[in-house]
Amino acid sequence: MKWLFLGALLGVLLTVPQALDLTTSAVDGLASKPLLVAFALGAVARPHLPLPRRWTR
Repeated sequence: MKWLFLGALLGVLLTVPQALDLTTSAVDGLASKPLLVAFALGAVARPHLPLPRRWTR
């Protein structure tokens, strides 16, 4: 699914020259919000973190 989104973005960027400016400004606008950046980094890192184990008796 990730490759599908990246391929679609690359196709749009190659066919519409103004899309690069729009994409750059959208990414810049989203990156300027620290809460959104922290949430995205946490969502990316979560599957790779070890799960806490339950207490054994």
